[in-house]
This record gives sequence, C-alpha cells and structure tokens, in this order.
Amino acid sequence: MERDGAGGAAQRAGRRSAAGGARPALAIDVGGTKLAAATVEPGGRLIARRQVPTPGDLDSEGLWRTLDALVQRLLDAAGVAAPDELAGVGAGCGGPMQWPAGVVSPLNIPVWRSFPLRERLQERFGGIPVRVHNDAICVVAGEHWRGAGRGRGNVLGMVVSTGVGGGLILDSRVISGASGNAGHIGHVVVEPVGGPLCSCGARGCLEAIARGPALVAWAQRAGWRQGQPDATAKDLADDGAQGHPVGVAAMRRAGRALGIAIASAAYLCDLEVVSIGGGLSQAGQILFDPLEETLHAHAKLAFVRDLTVVPAALGQNAGLVGAAALIFAADRYWTGD
Repeated sequence: MERDGAGGAAQRAGRRSAAGGARPALAIDVGGTKLAAATVEPGGRLIARRQVPTPGDLDSEGLWRTLDALVQRLLDAAGVAAPDELAGVGAGCGGPMQWPAGVVSPLNIPVWRSFPLRERLQERFGGIPVRVHNDAICVVAGEHWRGAGRGRGNVLGMVVSTGVGGGLILDSRVISGASGNAGHIGHVVVEPVGGPLCSCGARGCLEAIARGPALVAWAQRAGWRQGQPDATAKDLADDGAQGHPVGVAAMRRAGRALGIAIASAAYLCDLEVVSIGGGLSQAGQILFDPLEETLHAHAKLAFVRDLTVVPAALGQNAGLVGAAALIFAADRYWTGD
C-alpha cells in the first residue's frame, strides 16, 4: 500500500514552489524494504512524500516501472508538471555501485545487477542535474546538513534495516572513496571465527549479524515465532521490549556487533557523531544500550571516549533529505561531476 507523508497544505505549498520561486528537488530512496520519494525545498523541508514496499516478485524492468510510477504519483500530488520545475533529482540506493555512473547492484535487491539507475533517471528527467549515491551516504549527508550531525565536521551515518550500510563525512565533506563506496561499514568483520555467511561472500560481517532479516532468522532458530514467515525485525524488537528472552538476546546480538564496528570506525576516522537510521534504529534502548556498553568496552583512548551515537534525528526521512542535499548542497556532498 502506498503511503502519503504530507498533507494537502504541504502539497499546495509544493505547487506554489514549483510554479514560482525556489524550485524543489525530487529526492528518491531505494532500499530493500521500501521505495520512497519526496519533493524537498532548498532548505531541506519535505513538501510531499510517497512510499511503497519494495516488491520482491518483479524483474529488473518491473522494479524500475514501480519506482517510475511512484515518482509520477508524487509529482502529480506536488503539482510538478515538467522536469524544469525541479532543481534536480537526487537518489540514494543500496550498494555497491559504480560511481558516479550510478550503475547499481544493491545486495538486498537481487534483480538489480549493474542496473543503470542514473542513466534511466537522466532519460526520464533530461536537462536537469541527476545525482545518484549510496543510500547510506545520503543518510549521512542529510544528518550532517539538517540532522544530528549539524555543526559537526566528522560524522558516520548508518542504515540498519534490510541491510547495513554507512557513509562518512570527514572535515565537513562527504568521503566517496576510490569507487564511491567508502563507508561500507556493513562489511566490517565483527565475528571472524564462526561468524555467519554474508551475502557478499565473506563470513562474520556486521550486516550478516545485524540486518533485520538475519536477526529474525537467528531468533526463529532459537524458538521465537517459529512457523511465521511474515515475522519482522520490528516484531522481534517489540517482543524484546516486552521482555521476550529471544527478542532481548537478538537485540543484544545486534547491538554488540554494531558497537564493535563503530569502535573500529571511530579509531580509524576520529569521529564525533554516529547517526543510525533505518528500521532497526527505531528499536530504542533495547538496541542502543548493548551498543553503548560494547562501544565503551572497546573505545578506551581519550579521543574516542566522547563519541556520540544517536538515532537519526531525521528518522526515516534522513535518506530523502540527504538525496536532496546532493542537489542543494553539492559543494559538500557531491564530487561526481
């Protein structure tokens, strides 16, 4: 079911913005759980928003058509009639990807392998800037621009959901790396001996332990909600918050893995803030308490002791705000042109 994140007044404001004055950006967030799109003002405020679940039963072109239809419904609702009424299109997608070409192969969307997302969007919106980056880089850009990392120079943004991704801001600039995939903290090894197999082919990656579907599978093997194929990580976290021992143990397992990976990143990058978005970040203290405990057990040197780890201040909209930042604050968050 499609969901609307903005009311009629905001949509009317979007029509006025598109008709005259500062043009909004189209922001897109492609993830393994949901596809989301929004029109965003130059200051980072969302005007209109739509999302649908990411379908798991379509081929590559079917998924593109689903995204295209979602975007069109959003633009119709926002009163945007033509591409030149937009300042540009920013999109975040799970990685890895060939960057800046925007050819994406998200590990948690198997039907998109070497899919030319940026090229398709350029064809769809010819004549305006189109920029595609890793979804976690969009999260950290959004949080640095308008969220928990505002005013800080060194920030790690994370997505913990169907997968685990990361993006880095160092010295107030996004770090893309040699291939555009810098910050891929989900594939830091946190359990080298006997760790679970990851979709990347390695064992013991953070993603293999802390991503939502992996936690659910682990919990069901331990006796939680066996025979319920539609059980989710949110259900697991909710049950843990009510004292279910497997739910508590699962969140502790995820928190410990996150704490180890974040401690390593903090030592390597001298971070000030880690902002965690994605569905699992909504679990609250049942996840963050073991994370903090593990982080403090490993972060002993003075320069990492004051590291702040928080849920994304922008919540589930962090990636959309960051995708818009690729257009409106490109001097800090885009180096691909």
